[in-house]
Amino acid sequence: MDKSKRPFLKSKRSFRRRLPPIQSGDRIDYRNMSLISRFISEQGKILSRRVNRLTLKQQRLITIAIKHARILSSLPFLNNEKQFERTESTARTTGLRTRNK
Repeated sequence: MDKSKRPFLKSKRSFRRRLPPIQSGDRIDYRNMSLISRFISEQGKILSRRVNRLTLKQQRLITIAIKHARILSSLPFLNNEKQFERTESTARTTGLRTRNK
């Protein structure tokens, strides 16, 4: 067959393997804040396994460590900076409203 009649063959390109986000020496623990902070979004949400490129077991351990750190107050439940900005703007507008009976 001619090459022009084979449109569905994939081209061979080099594939660079990504390094795993958790090395073998890293210990998943609620006290390891440098490790835990890599798996939290700016809003304070736990990132998904697909985004983190973790195994199921690693994702479970990370989730438990994050929740443990939140309960012990070493990690906030959410990013408070954006929350305060919203409350200030809503406080100004609610003061101007009048109640109709």
